[in-house]
Amino acid sequence: MEFNERTTAVAFLAVIAIGVGGLIAAPMMTTETVLMMVAPSMIVFGAIMLGIGVMYGQYRAIH
Repeated sequence: MEFNERTTAVAFLAVIAIGVGGLIAAPMMTTETVLMMVAPSMIVFGAIMLGIGVMYGQYRAIH
């Protein structure tokens, strides 16, 4: 599987959607809490980890 921008974006959104959907389905928090607090933090954390992963991949490709 080749990871280009489209594949990476779909995988990123799928992981976030599965996590948010699971939290909405579980009776732990209200939907408003999940959508206003948890989902944005998942997106920011995922973007940071994606950036670190891309940088590490570039490093590994060079060395």
